[in-house]
Amino acid sequence: MQVVNTIKQLRTLRATLAKNNKSVGLVPTMGYLHQGHLSLVREAKRKTDAVGVTIFVNPLQFGPTEDFTTYPRAMERDLDMLRSENVDFVFCPTPEEMYPTSETQQEAKRHLMLHTESRTWVQVEGMDELTREGSSRKGHFRGVATVVTKLFNIVQPDKAFFGQKDGMQCIVIKKMVNDLNVPVEIDICDTMREEDGLAMSSRNVYLNPQQRAIAPTLYRALQCAARSVHEGERRVSEIVRAAEEEIRRCEGLVLDYIVVSDMNAGVDLDRESRVEDNTHLMISGAMWNGKTRLIDNIVLQL
Repeated sequence: MQVVNTIKQLRTLRATLAKNNKSVGLVPTMGYLHQGHLSLVREAKRKTDAVGVTIFVNPLQFGPTEDFTTYPRAMERDLDMLRSENVDFVFCPTPEEMYPTSETQQEAKRHLMLHTESRTWVQVEGMDELTREGSSRKGHFRGVATVVTKLFNIVQPDKAFFGQKDGMQCIVIKKMVNDLNVPVEIDICDTMREEDGLAMSSRNVYLNPQQRAIAPTLYRALQCAARSVHEGERRVSEIVRAAEEEIRRCEGLVLDYIVVSDMNAGVDLDRESRVEDNTHLMISGAMWNGKTRLIDNIVLQL
């Protein structure tokens, strides 16, 4: 397994793969890997000749009050896990390598500076206004679209693999690729879950035992909403209410939102609207469990 830190090294490696006519699968991550990430690696190995993983905690997708500086990092552990999966290469650049116009500063100062200095962004319009996840994390999807575009330009993969847990992020990336004619096939893989239903996430490490015990409530709430749809409910307000009530019954949790989204349009449905038949739906939610924000979703095809 080759570990590279610079864009120049990566492009040399990529040229060799191209010379050998090997298809390349990419799994972009922010590190602190878990079985959900490894499931993406295995899917990439099944579908492409050479698999690369990126490990980069992208400062552009964190808000000023979010957990950029405290986001869990364990590079050597991650590399050992990827060696065990026979990954071909890992790209783990520094922020200075990815955003070379930035001066070297302390991480917190660097984070704030990256949001304010002049730079080129990639932005899928409307995500902050038309989706609750976007409005809850202003600028997040702009940061995601920008770094994913850069990674695609650097690695030039044939396929890229993402987990459905970050549902609206997947919609953003697919739309960006389609609108900009990026020659990368996007493969969205099922969410990996713990035995009790909790979606696997690097941020689960923040949870203490009491918080961990109630964390699966979000998935149960989404299941309640999905069950109401399967039973014939089409009023968005009632679908959402079924999930909201489940979360509010659990002491220690603070609801951020439950929404129903049209996956094809990439927008949340108005609470007072009705779900139409033959719609590709995503019921998604976010909640605070202590200081940890958890997200999850369930996809339905009517």
